[in-house]
Amino acid sequence: MVRSILPRMSRQPVRQRSRSSLVLASVAASAALVAGSVIPAGPLLPGPQQAQAADSGGKKILTVAVSQSVDSLSPFLAQTLTATSVLRLTNEYLTNYDPKDAHAIPGFATAWKPSADKLTWTFTIRKDSKWSDGVQATSEDAAWTFNKMMTDPDAATANGNFTSNFKKVTAPDPTTLVVELKKPQATMTALDVPIVPKHIWEKVGDLAKFNNDKTFPIVGNGPFTITDFKVDQYIKLKPNKNFWRGAPKFDELDFKYYKDQDAAVAALQKGEVSFVSNLTPAQAASLKSADNIKVNDAPGRRFYALATNPGAKAKNGKKMGDGNPALLDPAVRKALFESVDTKTIVDKVFQGHAVQGAGYIPPRFSSYFWRPTDSQQITYDPAKAARTLDQAGYKKNSSGTRLGKDGKPLSFRILCHATDPNDKAVSKYLQEWWSKLGIGLKVDCLDNVSDPWLAGEYDLAFDGWSVNPDPDYVLSIHTCGALPATPEASAATDNFICDKQYDDLYGKQLAEYDPAKRADLVKQMESRLYDTGYMNVMAYPNAVEAYRTDQIKSITTMPEAAGNIWGQDGYWSWWSAVPADDAAGSGSGGSSSTGVVIGIAAIVVVLAALGVFVAMRRRSTAEDRE
Repeated sequence: MVRSILPRMSRQPVRQRSRSSLVLASVAASAALVAGSVIPAGPLLPGPQQAQAADSGGKKILTVAVSQSVDSLSPFLAQTLTATSVLRLTNEYLTNYDPKDAHAIPGFATAWKPSADKLTWTFTIRKDSKWSDGVQATSEDAAWTFNKMMTDPDAATANGNFTSNFKKVTAPDPTTLVVELKKPQATMTALDVPIVPKHIWEKVGDLAKFNNDKTFPIVGNGPFTITDFKVDQYIKLKPNKNFWRGAPKFDELDFKYYKDQDAAVAALQKGEVSFVSNLTPAQAASLKSADNIKVNDAPGRRFYALATNPGAKAKNGKKMGDGNPALLDPAVRKALFESVDTKTIVDKVFQGHAVQGAGYIPPRFSSYFWRPTDSQQITYDPAKAARTLDQAGYKKNSSGTRLGKDGKPLSFRILCHATDPNDKAVSKYLQEWWSKLGIGLKVDCLDNVSDPWLAGEYDLAFDGWSVNPDPDYVLSIHTCGALPATPEASAATDNFICDKQYDDLYGKQLAEYDPAKRADLVKQMESRLYDTGYMNVMAYPNAVEAYRTDQIKSITTMPEAAGNIWGQDGYWSWWSAVPADDAAGSGSGGSSSTGVVIGIAAIVVVLAALGVFVAMRRRSTAEDRE
């Protein structure tokens, strides 16, 4: 990403390789043409009395309901989906993703070029980017950001995988950034690292303790700036009038926290919020017949998995947490997964709004999507699961309880997100299926699963990450290098997995520029992760979300065909959103096949008319580190 445990940015929070050199001639003119080309989305069953967007002093406010807590507003620390999604709106990356097909396009950098040996990358930094406090943004800001990550372990907490191979970063002049590598790195056009203003952040002392949530407005160079924040209540943003691509059309963007999803849906129906994501099938069905509400149901960029504690430990070898040692036995993990009916989960829990799981990368990213071979695949077979345990020495007693090697009843705990109805529903199935094996399951549904997870205080957990167009980030969180240095240190690990064979493959894919060869290596990594048996990807949920058409006239999905609105790889949705009463916001025309408006496609036409050449390239985690 970009996870469900620490939902990520799409890192979304979530993070491709072909590179694109895109020269924007007349930015203001292009932005105006794009805005004028957005296709209006008409209301579904418009009523005589339309709910209006929240209004304060005549301001047009777009309110988004969220349920996930923010782990940090520091670009160096944030890993949850909500936090990383917000940071995509406030801080530019060197490159961005085209909302149509996710190829690399300019962000803070307008062009990039590797040396012949691909060990030196030169980025041209745009001249028309200013920080929201009016200070010019330059290559020195990017150099400072990367150097800080290279020299301060705390600064590398969230995105350290991107700079671990950096040898030297310099800014020879305000518009030139030079990155020297130790070895080739395929993610150089997919560096999902928020660039920070040097003149602000060089004054920060201990980055590990600085969450960037006390002084407002928070200075950034993205389309929005954060003006206020209250933990588990709201995040308020306003347009950055200095944004080079053009300011957003809403006067304010608010993320409002709802612990109860039904309450969020009720708020949408009453017009108190403009948008709600992560709808249950029942909620989506009820909203489809509601006046002035549009439901968007698109293939998702997340996976939904069952993770086991592999014996949590730090890099220094010290053990962490209190995971059940029985899960260190591959036979136990295999038996548990042989007793998970993923088809039932898709059919009954997601009610068809998902695809059965397999590899680590969702089918939406077809180049990297992997499925196990027939002989490799663990299929639902309760009888086989029982035999697996019997043969491994885990026998049932006279009362039908399965006993561990220590003679005690075999029972596990599972971390569950209190705000996620899917976790609760799947838990009930797991309890039923595993009880037939004689295994007990205690469900711990918590508002905050991050603390016990990162402390290794769990046996199993529901896991999920938003995957980026470039899969490097979600692959990196299972490397040995992602483990915390000590039990007390912060880390980017997802599940404390440390496997040498997996690490070797990770290093090879990172250094491979050939797309087909790299894709093959990524699939080998997915295969290895599957075979270790520490994670079972159960499903790839759809993005099921809804918005009020009497508050939002048009908005961009990603990708253009059947894409999502929430948790995008970029800022397109909220930056492009046009208020329903904005007469100048949209031109005429019909809606897209998904019913969600796509306005960015006009960029291609504009640039083609200007004779612009696009040479392509191109990357959240869960809750996503989603």
